[in-house]
Amino acid sequence: MSTTPNLRTLAEYYIRGLTQGFVTAAEVITWADEVIVAAAKTEDWMLDISTASPEDRMGVLHHLHAVQGTVDEAALAILLAGKA
Repeated sequence: MSTTPNLRTLAEYYIRGLTQGFVTAAEVITWADEVIVAAAKTEDWMLDISTASPEDRMGVLHHLHAVQGTVDEAALAILLAGKA
């Protein structure tokens, strides 16, 4: 992949990962922490995920749906291909 997928595409990857079992809530929380550090402006969903409990898979999943933007289907397919 030549460019980094956008945040909405990554959120969709993590949504699928949580629902299909190849990603843990703790991994999503770590990602949110990294996004916060790199972001020019933090958004509510970033903080909601970052402060969620690693045991609250459904809560983390819920907060991922708040990420705005458009899913890049081609980039998502590449991300998911690595998990097949």
